[in-house]
Amino acid sequence: MTAERAYTTIRYEVVDRVLTITLDRPEELNSFTLAMADDLEHAFRRASTDDEVGAIVVTGSGRAFCAGMDLTREGNVFGLDEDAAPTLEDMQQRMTEPGIQVGVRDTGGRVSLAIFDCLKPVIGAINGPAVGIGATMTLPMDVRLASTKARIGFVFGKIGITPEATSTWFLPRLVGMSRALEWVYSAEILSAEAAHEGGLVRSVHAPEELLEAAYALAHSFIDHRSPVATALARQMMYRNSAADHPLVAHQVDSLAIYYASLADGKEGVRSFLEKRDPEFTGRTSQMPPFFPWYQPTE
Repeated sequence: MTAERAYTTIRYEVVDRVLTITLDRPEELNSFTLAMADDLEHAFRRASTDDEVGAIVVTGSGRAFCAGMDLTREGNVFGLDEDAAPTLEDMQQRMTEPGIQVGVRDTGGRVSLAIFDCLKPVIGAINGPAVGIGATMTLPMDVRLASTKARIGFVFGKIGITPEATSTWFLPRLVGMSRALEWVYSAEILSAEAAHEGGLVRSVHAPEELLEAAYALAHSFIDHRSPVATALARQMMYRNSAADHPLVAHQVDSLAIYYASLADGKEGVRSFLEKRDPEFTGRTSQMPPFFPWYQPTE
């Protein structure tokens, strides 16, 4: 279990089993820093085994969601070691060694992988501008809702860099290859309506209604649902859909159904037959013995 800690760039607030993670640098439009990367990565890994958390809503304080990387940092603005000269072999074999972990790894990618590994449903409530990492960090979230004031941009081409935060894995899966390439090539700033039309966001809301809609959606995911079954379903959907053969899904599905039938599944069937709401007792801090069947990206 990930221990609690004090955060300097975000707020971690749990109410009625919904965790709100709020990016909290409003005077800087919640621009992304190395400290924010560390805070977010820790928060998502903490939430995975926090049994008080059923679902997560991510939003920004003030008028922005996240205006991208803070480009005012002295030296390499991405915090990278310009003398490292890393190779692909380094990334494959030494990724967690300090020199690579701190001096080479994309900080936004560390956050995206923590979201990907998370055992709770994650909803992005995009309340304002979300560009660069502000846009790509939302891609591993399960659902994105946008305010009419949201503006979303994959603007890397404007400053001569490439897409980051694992967005080249997620974005084509969400909106299709052609649209993903168009948005990256053009570096266009999308309105909330354009992002909705392109399939990136689920729905567009008046600013004062955004969080209410996000919380309602969160409760539809977790009320009278097994936390363990939900956690397994999230990871099975992401991992199995990227496997090279449906046999992989069958193998994992078989184990998931087996262990669910011994635990919350019994209560689920009983409550159905008795025509009452279920009272599930499973906890994500105590997952079935076959979990994780994959290599977590710590």
